Amino acid sequence: MKRFFLTCLLASCLAIPCFAQKKFEGFERGMGIGGWLTNYKRFNVLPEKWRLPLTIGDMEHFDSYITEADVANIASMGMDHIRLGFDQIVLEESPGVYRERTFRCIDNFIGWCEKYQLNVVLNLHKAVGNYCDIQEKVELLDDPQLQDRFVALWVELERRYHDKPAVAFELLNEVRNVNPKKWNDLAERTLQALREKNPTRKIIIGSTCWNSPSTLKDLRLYDDENVIYTFHIYSPFEFTHQRGVLQSGPLYYNRVMAYPSDIEPYRDFQRVVQNNPNAYRNREQMDKNYLRSCLQPAVDFVKAHPDKILWCGEFGTIRHAKIEYRENWMRDVISILKEYKIPYSVWNYLSTPNDGNRFSLVDDDTRKILSPEMLKIIQGNAD
Repeated sequence: MKRFFLTCLLASCLAIPCFAQKKFEGFERGMGIGGWLTNYKRFNVLPEKWRLPLTIGDMEHFDSYITEADVANIASMGMDHIRLGFDQIVLEESPGVYRERTFRCIDNFIGWCEKYQLNVVLNLHKAVGNYCDIQEKVELLDDPQLQDRFVALWVELERRYHDKPAVAFELLNEVRNVNPKKWNDLAERTLQALREKNPTRKIIIGSTCWNSPSTLKDLRLYDDENVIYTFHIYSPFEFTHQRGVLQSGPLYYNRVMAYPSDIEPYRDFQRVVQNNPNAYRNREQMDKNYLRSCLQPAVDFVKAHPDKILWCGEFGTIRHAKIEYRENWMRDVISILKEYKIPYSVWNYLSTPNDGNRFSLVDDDTRKILSPEMLKIIQGNAD
């Protein structure tokens, strides 16, 4: 009888899924800051000659937009880390020439985070040759000189923050839809350069196709416990970017959308427009099961690589979506991430009013969270 009981107990234990992913200590629940050192203006509406130079208005914005009070506010929300996006041109005046004024912004920011016991992810949000919202003449992954500048910038960041172990480096945000080998090669070269300076720096590497979960399988993996892998989730795009003006799909579709709901996907809208503007594909159910299917590649990664750390570095909803539907979507995403013990950072704290993709979670003036329920959700405390 005792043997029978033990056999049944063992069988029941084996039947329970076990996802023993390594913990990302100190980076389990975070919030991103955009609109400060990145997305301070959108280049797709500027003439090409005006895109890369910084103006006096830009510099004044960098000096004032985020303050110690904002870091204290994020800490009060129960976050353990902040993901800070920055652009290469904000820190780099020309190859190898760095802007001390804007570096001071990061110096101050790290100091504030230390004061409020927050860890930091420094995220290169836009590198020269890899902007997610404009097509550039010269691509980062096709140009050796741009790659040299890319590596040199990270080495400079390591030099400046060498004694800051609570600062993690995220090499590049949302690599475009490119040959994965090209990105893997540059990421590995950058990793090696940083490892020569610091063998224990936490280094975060994302996948191609704008950090899609589906391309996690293409990432090169390393026998390095301080390398973290990351992905983003914005599915269904029709909902999270509804009535957005930066991508042609939401702009064309131009719909107010609920979550959960049935949807008529616009994903093949170019074919639809060319053939029959009134013809849509079959309707889909947009709900938690749909999100599970979108996140399945991340779940597969966790199962296949329990010795690796996978972190969801970005997810959110456009600000003008109804708050109830934003809450519903965020609740479903975070509950799935928690189910598989995937740490996360929500996007984002605050966006500038002129940002065509505003994903703010706080009010522009008061900096208060837009709803108490949203705060519970991002804290991971919602039902």
